[in-house]
Amino acid sequence: MAGFLAGCTEDSTFTVPGNAVVSGNFTKATFLQLVTPVMEHSGGTFREDLLDVFANDEHGLLLLHHSFTKGGVLREYRTAHIVELRDGLIAKWTEHPGSMQEFENAWSTV
Repeated sequence: MAGFLAGCTEDSTFTVPGNAVVSGNFTKATFLQLVTPVMEHSGGTFREDLLDVFANDEHGLLLLHHSFTKGGVLREYRTAHIVELRDGLIAKWTEHPGSMQEFENAWSTV
């Protein structure tokens, strides 16, 4: 995490939409409050596979496939991470699931 956070501005923000256990608004200082439930809920099986990336000096778009196993069931969905860059660092990061229903079903506690 330290390497990733080193690539972020001090005032960077991270937004995950919806009502899932991983949803919320986070800062660089509270980023671990996002990562911890991801690892706990997925039992450490969470994978983020990069499908494509587009970027210039001001913005970036990552197309991703997220997957993890919970209770012996594979859960997966496609998502996009849109980032705003400042001085070569991530200033704002927002997740945009391709399907909110798939995203929230994957992270449901049931």
